[in-house]
Amino acid sequence: MAQHLPDTPAAQLTGSTGPIHAVSYSSSPGTYILTGSADRSVRLYNPFPSTTAPAIRSSSITSKQAPSIPQGRLVQTYNAHGYEVLSLAVASDNHRFASSGGDRAVFLWDVSTATTIRRFAGHGGRINAVKFAGDGESLVVSGGFDTSVRLWDCKSSNLKPIQCLEDAKDAITTLAVVDKQVIAGSVDGRVRSYDVRMGKCTTDVIGASVTSLDTTRDGKTVVVGSLDSKIRLMDRDTGKCLRAYADSGFKNTEYRVQSILGGKERYILAGDEDPEQPETGRLWAWDLLSGNLIKKINVPWGPEEGKKRVVGRDGKEKEGHLA
Repeated sequence: MAQHLPDTPAAQLTGSTGPIHAVSYSSSPGTYILTGSADRSVRLYNPFPSTTAPAIRSSSITSKQAPSIPQGRLVQTYNAHGYEVLSLAVASDNHRFASSGGDRAVFLWDVSTATTIRRFAGHGGRINAVKFAGDGESLVVSGGFDTSVRLWDCKSSNLKPIQCLEDAKDAITTLAVVDKQVIAGSVDGRVRSYDVRMGKCTTDVIGASVTSLDTTRDGKTVVVGSLDSKIRLMDRDTGKCLRAYADSGFKNTEYRVQSILGGKERYILAGDEDPEQPETGRLWAWDLLSGNLIKKINVPWGPEEGKKRVVGRDGKEKEGHLA
């Protein structure tokens, strides 16, 4: 299966003057890409413009010459944040998106006019995650450093949260939404599933700090990334771990690294931390069903001795080496 997994960069998106903390494809058919940066901006790109720009070379401090990578086209820049952008969510109609970060507020944007429709404030710290939810995506869900998950009504003139979920004992790092349920991962090592309408909360104990969630299309299982260098596939009904993905060389014990489903849910994909090779990052790929590691892709970092500004388990930005 490894030969079917792409390992060559298809495009390079430039323009940010700081580290990029959030990346999201537009909704189906996924033509565009949004990025959120430490430079306080959100940028919209067409990664494959019809008129190809001159090829550029990716930065690398290795002795090998980097291959030419096509450059995507910057379509629009969205400026309103006063602090770093940490999370993005795109509505299914592609007309709106939500962003959050160090401002302690959720920004709801109109894509075409590049203006904010709403600004929802109320969190007591950085907002690490944001998602759309509800019928017609009428709600925005946010989770942050203040340990709370908050629900906001996009259609109401009332800018206060309509619900505040405060069961977590530490920072909320990641969110997922399945039908009428909100799933939240926390530094306290728990994954909590909220049935908002029924007022019910189900808690699954992971043990290590949870940094990433991604659900399968049928909503029955969830991929959980955590700071014990393991990725777990969890059954949402029973809370049982169906499979764990790990390797002796795979390390994730300090930084918030995304673990996602890829290749039409055939693979588990994740970055990691590798202080012994600061000049490159690493992308790991496991077969979803067998749990076998099928590929490890090295990704050259830029200059500055391979050091990057990254987001720690508490949502705070720090310097380190990260894939």
